[in-house]
Amino acid sequence: WFAYEPGHPVLKGLHLSVQPGQQVAIVGPSGSGKSTLMSLLLRLYDPTAGRVQIDSHDLRDYTLDSLRPQISVVLQESLLFAASIRENIAYGIAGASDADIEAAARLANAHDFIAALTQGYNTPVGERGATLSGGQRQRIAIARAAMRQTPILILDEPTTGLDRANEQAVVAALRQLAQGRTTFLITHDLSLVPQVDRILYLEQGQVVEQGTHSDLLAQNGPYATLFRMQSALREETSVGTR
Repeated sequence: WFAYEPGHPVLKGLHLSVQPGQQVAIVGPSGSGKSTLMSLLLRLYDPTAGRVQIDSHDLRDYTLDSLRPQISVVLQESLLFAASIRENIAYGIAGASDADIEAAARLANAHDFIAALTQGYNTPVGERGATLSGGQRQRIAIARAAMRQTPILILDEPTTGLDRANEQAVVAALRQLAQGRTTFLITHDLSLVPQVDRILYLEQGQVVEQGTHSDLLAQNGPYATLFRMQSALREETSVGTR
């Protein structure tokens, strides 16, 4: 359980056990508690009741300095610094080699566009990455996460606001990044989730459905309804742009 204010719980009776290397999607309408759950995983807040554990250890037993190096995060609007592409990818990694940086960029589907720039990896990105497109910024953020090689990965609305071409490149990079990592994908876009191991559908802070994509389609509940609605909308948009 978790409440920002006493007596007004945002998460209610949520139980989730995830095995190492599993990929879990947390979906549901706006205000359902998805991002609050991410905040608990990052220990930005502690549960009001109950506990969050990693490897059977309560997160409250970790210091933030020992917890954060185990988790990488890719956000909807990833923060880039007014430095070069190289420095942004290697941020926080002491002694990162050029080969390591390029390998991370290749995993993130970023190497080709970086190599096409006049200054390559030495290109300044400007304040908050202003000289790059949204898709390029996300791929730099994915490369940075790849450099950190953490066992846990949190993806919070990582493709929101991207056009179709950039979204496809980012999704391919995210799938590469998630391989072998315990991954939590928080998204309203259900086209991203069919391949994950488990899906949790939240409404008003409670898990109302969980299972695989096939399981939830067969249940014909709120997940299936939303998935089919989004699929139809995507098809209409695709037809309209041909």
